[in-house]
Amino acid sequence: MTRAESLAQARRVIHRIVAERHDRPSLVPRIASEIGAEIVEGHIPPGHDLNTVDLARRYQTSRTPVREALLLLDREGLVDLPPRRRPTAHVHTIQDVREAYTTRTVIFELIATEVAERAGEREIAMLEQVLTYMRQAVERGDPTAFTWLSVHFHEIETRISGNRTAKRIHDSLLLRMLAIRRLAIAQPGRLAQSMEDHVQLVKAYSGGQAHLAGAIMRASHIASREAIELYHENGGALVAPSAP
Repeated sequence: MTRAESLAQARRVIHRIVAERHDRPSLVPRIASEIGAEIVEGHIPPGHDLNTVDLARRYQTSRTPVREALLLLDREGLVDLPPRRRPTAHVHTIQDVREAYTTRTVIFELIATEVAERAGEREIAMLEQVLTYMRQAVERGDPTAFTWLSVHFHEIETRISGNRTAKRIHDSLLLRMLAIRRLAIAQPGRLAQSMEDHVQLVKAYSGGQAHLAGAIMRASHIASREAIELYHENGGALVAPSAP
């Protein structure tokens, strides 16, 4: 997947969540999705100043929609709004990552058990179709495409679960973790292992094995967190790797 394609995927996901969660004029979610996507993709580096004058000029608007867009991104964990200072792109800390993974593990374990209890043949077929594309991404050695397909896979899971509260928490964590998830999948061995985890998960769903599905989801998230922790301990920066 190219940089442009990955950026477009980030815009789509961010716009969907921001537009669903916040009732604002259409210009505000568009600005938020474009700035947010550039932060996720590393085009705007962590800690970079977000000058509202420059952004207003870029979007040919007043500063008010820009400020509202940055406020939305602050609420979703992509922008920091320090008092009496310029907004900046969020800088991940390892503690942030651990807390997000811990919360995400619990939420996704719950979602997995609910999917196993609710999924019918049609829902299983939808997930298996995504698996086909994920296998192709693994064969190409394309962790960026795989990550976005995994995002789509989990979007389907949250719909199947029917748990609206879990979906709201999932969406918030998704935006906060987009860059880190890309980074986790890029770690040695994680692409193949994540593929296998998804395959086993669908098998558990197909068999209605709720306890097994929850256990697979939990183990996968713990392994991802540990991969990030090891990477960080070895001096790695907590930013998404660039797409080709």
